[in-house]
Amino acid sequence: LLPGLIEGHAHVLLHPYDETSWNDQVLKEPEALRVARATVHLRKTLEAGFTTVRDLGTEGAGAADAGLRDAVAAGIVPGPRLLVANRALVATGSYGPKGFAPSFDVPQGAEEADGPDLVRAVRGQIGRGADWVKVYADYRWGARGEARPTYSVEELRTVVATAASSGRPVAAHAVTAEAILRAVEAGVETIEHGDEATPEALEAMAKEGVWLCPTIAASDAVARYRGWDGQDPEPPRLAAKRVSFRAALAAGVPICAGSDVGVFAHGENVRELELMAAWGMSAPAVLRAATSGNARMLHRDKEIGAVEPGLTADLIAVAGDPTADLAALRAVRLVLQSGRIAVDRR
Repeated sequence: LLPGLIEGHAHVLLHPYDETSWNDQVLKEPEALRVARATVHLRKTLEAGFTTVRDLGTEGAGAADAGLRDAVAAGIVPGPRLLVANRALVATGSYGPKGFAPSFDVPQGAEEADGPDLVRAVRGQIGRGADWVKVYADYRWGARGEARPTYSVEELRTVVATAASSGRPVAAHAVTAEAILRAVEAGVETIEHGDEATPEALEAMAKEGVWLCPTIAASDAVARYRGWDGQDPEPPRLAAKRVSFRAALAAGVPICAGSDVGVFAHGENVRELELMAAWGMSAPAVLRAATSGNARMLHRDKEIGAVEPGLTADLIAVAGDPTADLAALRAVRLVLQSGRIAVDRR
């Protein structure tokens, strides 16, 4: 018996890229179809033992995540408790879909805003129901397609200050060291991905208590979609990410269990936990990250994340001892959500 697991980085409105490309999901799939599919994703996630999920962007589906959150809370559809971010904020010209003639006004997977206009954009996301605000501190818009910072420190501070005025924390997509440093200086609470973090960037994160959501499982999945068979040699980008993750552990950076699920199949969230262990975390540390740690990251540790008197009874029972072997998490027998049986495989 252990606390319900918490997913720190999900996209419930996406499905695996080897089924349908991200571009086609954003441009061709009707929102109603995406919402209907997302209800299946939510059920599979709950059945896998995850009772709370932070969803970090609808990727072209507007504020549909807020509706899904409310539907779960009302008992209309089964699923984990959701904390949502609506549309992420991106610098003009930086995001996608790309590759179209400039004369076409192509719908974007996130909301473009810059400078003082970020105040309006953040307030708009909050007004549409965002629990968190997500901002892309960098993206693949360099001259050779490489990741480069998008927002200045001042712009990121605008996002953080505007979000903070209504009690919303900010998550920053940041791969490059410079974007991480800018985001930490601006006051974000979590860094998503962090692949190219340098010792300086990790030191700054550790000093300020900024969480790293490494999204290892998504990186692993993308490498496999591109032809990697899971054996050595490991693709260079994945190998570099492994080094960065281990450096974050050594630097004392607080680690969030966040997989970027949606890039790969919902219900397979535990893959992130398995890879975190394979990359250097002990099984007990991984379990803490996916329960009490993520609860602290979400500012919900007075409600969820532990088996203690007074907390919400989000509980799971598994066959085996996950502190010795995380594979036990793939044998969920019982899920209690707010004290009620949600999944029963006894």
